[in-house]
Amino acid sequence: MAKKGYKIGVDLGTVNTLVYLNGQGLIFNEPSCVAFDRRTNDCIAVGQKAKDMLGREHSLIKVVKPLEGGVIADLDATKALLVYVFDKLTSINIEFNRTTLLICCPSEVTQIERVALIALAKKLGVKDVFIEEEVKAGAIGAGIDIFAPQGSMVIDIGGGTTDIGVLSLGDLVVSESIRVAGNYIDNAIIKYVKMKYSMAIGSRTAENIKKSLGTVKQDLIEDKEFTYAGRNIVTGLPKRMVIKQSEVKALMIRALNSIANVARKVLEKTPPELSSDIFKDGIVLNGGGALIDGAKEYFEDQLNLKVRVSENALTAIVDGSKYLLQNRGNYLIKPVD
Repeated sequence: MAKKGYKIGVDLGTVNTLVYLNGQGLIFNEPSCVAFDRRTNDCIAVGQKAKDMLGREHSLIKVVKPLEGGVIADLDATKALLVYVFDKLTSINIEFNRTTLLICCPSEVTQIERVALIALAKKLGVKDVFIEEEVKAGAIGAGIDIFAPQGSMVIDIGGGTTDIGVLSLGDLVVSESIRVAGNYIDNAIIKYVKMKYSMAIGSRTAENIKKSLGTVKQDLIEDKEFTYAGRNIVTGLPKRMVIKQSEVKALMIRALNSIANVARKVLEKTPPELSSDIFKDGIVLNGGGALIDGAKEYFEDQLNLKVRVSENALTAIVDGSKYLLQNRGNYLIKPVD
């Protein structure tokens, strides 16, 4: 079968990397994680297999997250991740020199890093490459017509950063980013159990606590408990402990309060006509953090605006990439489905 060119959208996220392929939809969704052999620096695992090693590796294995806090922390790991994705794509019989590739990145990624990503993609055989901000792609994926002469506001709570933007006529008018998101909450839980219970836990245990007890609802019907295991830092021995939902809630409210403060800053910078549109249509929540129990009500209370959670909050960015691929940098005309 003859090879052909495709349009490929990559959501290069701090927590997960997702890939869209025109005609096939979402074809890849795995953790942004890479494992290396320390002796040879060869890549030995990528995605879920590498994440399964996280916190359990020995001195000969190094597990790396390519992106941390919304920035590229390790360019070699980012390269290994993209090579792994491209190897997956070769089985689909893609001709890369006739393919258009869109890489969606957190807004914190620098211009130098963007240039490096484009150079890497071209080195892998793709000639037509461009970069877009995740908040823009996510807005389209959430069903917002960003190409209309109308203001729309998105709060995208990802893994490494929360990106907040006001969009109109196909591009960002005002935007801010804060390194308070999913990983920040995990780290807050790790610090809390260390200080309160003298327990050392890893990021995976913290994530499990967050998923099991995470809420910002005003009233708790019952104060649920979660039993976790870790290392007691006094005795040095493994131990089980219990943490309550009210404790996790306090940590999460602190994080979401920081996000709400940045959202207010964005609203203060928004032109009056666009502010009027946002007052009428409200704000869209995107990303994994949008699924936090009570997040919608919390932001409505803090910002005094209507808020809706995107129906596809976890995949909105890669879903929106197909429209940006169709438009390829021309944001004055709405693309056709």
